[in-house]
Amino acid sequence: MKRPFLDSGLRHPIVLPDGTPHEGTVHLNQVIDHPNITIGAFSYYSGDHTPADYASEIAPYLYPGAPEQLRIGRFCQIAAGCRFITASANHAMSGFSTFPFAVFKQELIGAYAKEIGGQRDTVIGNDVWLGFESVVMPGVSIGNGVIVASRAVVTRDVPDYAVVAGNPARVVRRRFDPDTIRRLLAVAWWDWPVERIERNVEAITGADIDALERAA
Repeated sequence: MKRPFLDSGLRHPIVLPDGTPHEGTVHLNQVIDHPNITIGAFSYYSGDHTPADYASEIAPYLYPGAPEQLRIGRFCQIAAGCRFITASANHAMSGFSTFPFAVFKQELIGAYAKEIGGQRDTVIGNDVWLGFESVVMPGVSIGNGVIVASRAVVTRDVPDYAVVAGNPARVVRRRFDPDTIRRLLAVAWWDWPVERIERNVEAITGADIDALERAA
């Protein structure tokens, strides 16, 4: 029986020409076990080093049991240095100082937690490409098929199939026309069985929506 070339159970999904795995590229669902992080199959992180803790590498302020979640969809491509600054990184800003005194004296934590609480989860859609050293700020939702440019700082929600760049990141363009985007979202190829995806890679990576719909 032919083995699929897509295997979300592999720690290192890329094999170099000499047969050795590329250790800097990892399926995140194989290296992160964190109660506040959900990662879809085939989403990977790729860099030039191997962090001891990938959860703290990509989401340095998200502690176990935090009130917010980081949810990453399927087939996302996350470049080195990308960071998700989740809501627990926030400081209270209503008073004269932003210094988090309550963090150092637990008796003060009630009012402090109330002010910074209630933040939205950070949600990344499917087939999202997050470029080198891009930053996603607290509570942002990024749609399916989005491209985030290198070193962009995403401070607000991003619609499906948009390209964003800059600080703060702004939509540079939409990758496809509205009708094509609607049809792509209806096809949702990322939810197909792996065998169907492998049979239809050319349609998925091509630009013929009719062919992709036939494959679906």
